[in-house]
Amino acid sequence: MDNLITEIKKCTVCEPHLSEGVNPVFSVHKDSKIAIVGQAPGRIVHRTGVPWDDRSGDRLREWLKIDKSVFYNSEIIALIPMGFCYPGKGKTGDLPPRPECAPLWHKKLFEHMKRLKLIILVGAYAHEYYLEHKRMKTLTETVKNYGVYLPEFFVLPHPSPRNNIWIKKNPWFENDLLPELGKTVNRLLGR
Repeated sequence: MDNLITEIKKCTVCEPHLSEGVNPVFSVHKDSKIAIVGQAPGRIVHRTGVPWDDRSGDRLREWLKIDKSVFYNSEIIALIPMGFCYPGKGKTGDLPPRPECAPLWHKKLFEHMKRLKLIILVGAYAHEYYLEHKRMKTLTETVKNYGVYLPEFFVLPHPSPRNNIWIKKNPWFENDLLPELGKTVNRLLGR
């Protein structure tokens, strides 16, 4: 696993497409129990080099009912983005994750993680890649039917503040899904 981590950190496959340069941001350990597969680092995370070190990360930890000491312990939680580097700014937000990363690195990482109990898929890019034809027609339907994907996957929308309207339009998410998420995570962590 250490050699693979070093290899990923040195990766320059997408460099010609990255306006702010290469900086793979992730956190993994062979003993990780839960993996969180998100989109790609944003500008803040690109600069700090710490996964989910922004408002989206604050909200995600709140949803999971865990604090930073658990979240950033790679022996407990692996943080694996669909695109390992900041993809740059688009017209209405960040560009999509680079498509090269997940096929290049994810399988190799997961092969080393023998104690993994759950993969949390955060956002449409992770849903599309991992659920493929099992995905529902919309993100809302996919998330609402989260139980279909258990015990392997737990599906979530992206915790970005940009999704506040979606969260308000879907009260079942906070009322029904998030309590189940918290219970599932804490049960798997033996808490």
